[in-house]
Amino acid sequence: MKRRVGRGIAAAVGAALIAAGSGALAAGDAAGRKPSPAGGGAVQRGKYLVEILACGDCHTPKKMGPNGPEDDASRLLSGHTGEAPAAPPGGDGPWIAHTTGQMTAWAGPWGMSFTKNLTPDENTGIGSWSEATFVKALRTGRHMGVSRPILPPMPWQACAKMTDEDLKAVYAYLRTIPPIHNPTPDPIAPAGARP
Repeated sequence: MKRRVGRGIAAAVGAALIAAGSGALAAGDAAGRKPSPAGGGAVQRGKYLVEILACGDCHTPKKMGPNGPEDDASRLLSGHTGEAPAAPPGGDGPWIAHTTGQMTAWAGPWGMSFTKNLTPDENTGIGSWSEATFVKALRTGRHMGVSRPILPPMPWQACAKMTDEDLKAVYAYLRTIPPIHNPTPDPIAPAGARP
């Protein structure tokens, strides 16, 4: 009897999941993508993706709020601010990466990396990048799609699996945010690495 009840519950849960999945597909397009949120359009879709992918966690400098560090909206997606900080203490402990309180500078076996300015500033952000350059950078894991590697913690491998439509939507949204002039440092290779 217990097996029948257990199988019945499993069948009901499975049917509910299939029905829910079918509803999600029906709500999206033929490829199964969800519709764009709040009014649609590429810019709205891009904003939604930037928010759910947590791009601001690393690319937006922080300020201290009542509950600890929070995004500084006046510097939205403008990347690491200031000079490269001193290297964190080394060691053979269990930690593989270190970050600053701003979460815009990271250090690990790859050396030190600094989050880039994603605003449309022509000189220090991605304002001079074409849509094709932006997509290629996230597909190849190379800065501007052709030069140095994009370093951790940037999850470019996950971004590379996004649809062209979604990557183009992210680019479209980034073009609409205020440009912020903020040069960011170049990465620093780990000690002992060959140039």
